[in-house]
Amino acid sequence: MDKWLKDDERLDYLLAEQLRIIQSPSVFSFSLDAVVLARFATIPKRETGRIVDLCTGNGAIPLFLSARTKADIIGVELQPKLADMAKRSVAYNQLTEQIDIQEGNVIGAAERLGYDRYDAVTCNPPYFQKHERSIRNPNEHLAIARHEIELTLEQAIESASALLKQGGRAAFVHRPERLTDLLTLLRTHRLEPKRLQFVYPKEGAEANAVLVDAKKDGKPGVIVERPIYTFDSEGNYTPDVRKLLYGDE
Repeated sequence: MDKWLKDDERLDYLLAEQLRIIQSPSVFSFSLDAVVLARFATIPKRETGRIVDLCTGNGAIPLFLSARTKADIIGVELQPKLADMAKRSVAYNQLTEQIDIQEGNVIGAAERLGYDRYDAVTCNPPYFQKHERSIRNPNEHLAIARHEIELTLEQAIESASALLKQGGRAAFVHRPERLTDLLTLLRTHRLEPKRLQFVYPKEGAEANAVLVDAKKDGKPGVIVERPIYTFDSEGNYTPDVRKLLYGDE
């Protein structure tokens, strides 16, 4: 076990997928946003399919996606420590033939990976604009993951569009207060929103996440899917979330 872990890292279970992932409280741990995005995204199932996950962090989304598809998956992560964690998680789960983690900038990713080549792109980008007065995390790893320090929403969308072939799908998760920005920028970069889904902490509360699935050069027309509620009235995970996390029926 020691050969897989460094510093304060731990090996957590992805129970529904029967996989494990390397995490660190001081560097990065994936959130429910990654889980719901990986299940929401429209992806190819065939072995010849190609998927790119931008802002891959410690590789949670590629690992989740590997349980849904036989397609090749590339994860792109700017931060060396996170990319290293992701690579070791992929190796631990013996998925190196399917998942390729690449350390590099999301900006200009198509120049390295190829333009108009991919069937699907997923992205859980930094949520907070650089100029916002929200308290920036003093941990640089978490600050870069959560704030638009190295990557703006438009830059992420521009890269997604450049990677996708015509008709390819891009799936993003973001905060509801940025929905107007998200939809406007998707259209600006030839990605037509086709599906929306809101995530709520519980019934009666305001949404705290929104999922958007867009089609490159798609025709107008969007479906709003039924919402996801994270907790029930007693503070327990709802059946929907239990299924996402644990595979419960």
